[in-house]
Amino acid sequence: MIVASILGLSEPFKSIATFAHPVLMLLTLFLALYAGYVGWQYRRIRSTEGEERKALIAKRYNILHHKLGSIFLVLMVAGAVGGMAATYNDSGKLFVGPHLLAGLGLAFLAALSAALAPIMQQGKEWARVTHITVNTVLVGVFAWQTLTGWQIVQRILESMFKVA
Repeated sequence: MIVASILGLSEPFKSIATFAHPVLMLLTLFLALYAGYVGWQYRRIRSTEGEERKALIAKRYNILHHKLGSIFLVLMVAGAVGGMAATYNDSGKLFVGPHLLAGLGLAFLAALSAALAPIMQQGKEWARVTHITVNTVLVGVFAWQTLTGWQIVQRILESMFKVA
């Protein structure tokens, strides 16, 4: 709660500051799943023909997928940095463990995925396959990361509601 005390936040806002990272990251996970769905819809254009193909193209999934990916990258990096900052400010140290290491790995995977975009625009199939693979791994690690984060949230809640 050092962040809240440094900023001079009142009690209700201290709780908001404490839980901003978990809420942001849960929303970011849902965004990743939706971006994956949109990317899959865009990918379907390659294997369809006729009116269905025209309908998929008209929905401009490519532009939506790119925008969602950009937002995802920003939220992932902000979440990683914000989570570390909040932890450090609340406890005076970082806890090097699976949650922190996976979070840093997720930020890297998000950056790697985004870095493949210009290569995919050049039509390189290997970049598309790599992008899909990286994002599949990313979502899997992110889901696991959510479970380790939930354990941390439970510990925080237990300490908040401990009766002296």
